[in-house]
Amino acid sequence: MPTAETATTAPDWVADAVFYQVFPDRFAKSDHVDKPAGLESWDSPPTVHGYKGGDLWGVIERLDWVQDLGCNALYLNPIFQSASNHRYHTHDYYRVDPLLGGDEAFDELLKECRSRGLRVILDGVFNHASRGFFQFNDLLENGPQSPWIDWFVVEDFPVRAYHPEGEINYRAWWGVPALPEFNTDNPQVREYLMRVGEYWARRGIDGWRLDVPGDITTPGFWEEFRQRTRQVNPDLYLVGEIWDDARDWISRGDRFDATMNYLFGGAALSFAANRRIDPSIGAGVSYELYPGMDASGYAARIDRLLAMYPTEVHRANLNLLGSHDTPRAVSVAGGDGKAMRLAALLQMTFPGAPSIYYDDEIGLEGGKDPDNRRSFPWEQPDSWDHDLLVAHRELIALRHAHPALRSGSYRRLWPPADEPGDMLYVCSREDGDAALVVAANAGDTTEVATLSTIDLGPGRFETLWGAGEVQVAEQSVRLSVGPQQGAVWSVT
Repeated sequence: MPTAETATTAPDWVADAVFYQVFPDRFAKSDHVDKPAGLESWDSPPTVHGYKGGDLWGVIERLDWVQDLGCNALYLNPIFQSASNHRYHTHDYYRVDPLLGGDEAFDELLKECRSRGLRVILDGVFNHASRGFFQFNDLLENGPQSPWIDWFVVEDFPVRAYHPEGEINYRAWWGVPALPEFNTDNPQVREYLMRVGEYWARRGIDGWRLDVPGDITTPGFWEEFRQRTRQVNPDLYLVGEIWDDARDWISRGDRFDATMNYLFGGAALSFAANRRIDPSIGAGVSYELYPGMDASGYAARIDRLLAMYPTEVHRANLNLLGSHDTPRAVSVAGGDGKAMRLAALLQMTFPGAPSIYYDDEIGLEGGKDPDNRRSFPWEQPDSWDHDLLVAHRELIALRHAHPALRSGSYRRLWPPADEPGDMLYVCSREDGDAALVVAANAGDTTEVATLSTIDLGPGRFETLWGAGEVQVAEQSVRLSVGPQQGAVWSVT
């Protein structure tokens, strides 16, 4: 079990990080890897099983894009050898997939990222493996005589791994035959997975994003994983894929540093897009997108979220608007670029580490899986939302320039409690003598907030980003923001 010394807070670097999430098969394709003939064309619609041929050499060649955007950390979806384009069906946890360029490409990527000051975290999928995982494959070949029989939970033999779903006779993740679950109650399995975590920490990664951690119920598993990987690298970032209340996972300090903050992402999109949310996409999504909400609804959701975790946890949470598991954010927003700019404003000014899912910065559309995993249209810049791209670059630069946006306190200033229909949300980020005010109007008409100078002081407002009018009186400050507009001011 972890000791008090290992139950530490998140590494200091995380609060200053802006992540860029890369789905390797779809981000960029290079000429460094000999590609098989059966690839789909890069620009064709994605399919469930098809490969596009993106690779890690392609990521290296596009690092200028990541840095020009302002991101200083990469989150890579799985890169280990696998028989699936998303690589959540792991064959070998110690080998980078040859179609991605193998270990050589990964080592070069890590080296190049180090030279640029970019952090790298990997996707750790430890609840389940694949039918191609050696130990499970041995079970298929040798049945009850396999030495690996206790690595999985099998009801009877022969193992029915390729029958239609619902007819399998072993424990698989969500009943998917391709994803046999590990028996993590087996000490050998547990030790194997611990060593995988340690191995890549020694190879030089900066953290793990841990897939479906709640599906591993073995007592002490994640506590031990934290203890052992952090002993290898005390600055290792551990973030869990937990879609809802994650207090039991991140507030005690003995499992993860942070969660993928879908609670924030759902609230930000639901407010920024509100009535524009496409119900065919937003309804039924796990992070409560539909129906949209007004500023009071957003304020209530954010107030609850802020009360949920300690301050140091908020500063480490991975704040996202979308990911490989959600519809594309701009499609959720009904294709509205202005709504996406407002959502990006909320994301870049909220406590925690923002995470941009590749292509969201250019407004790439896409529905539910697999449509949310389209290839980056590098050769089609006319299809990009350049205003959204500029907004991302400006807002990320603003975040880097002002420590208050990264580590300052957070206060809601507007709306007052129970103001239904108000579409203007105002908050402040304060760090010592530095104070920034952030306003977002998600409505279709100009909205006004009247604030007391007791909250802000009678200081001078300087516009740092966006557009809005400020009128300062002796005892009040009047902020006026146009429809679907936002602004950030410094107050001195």
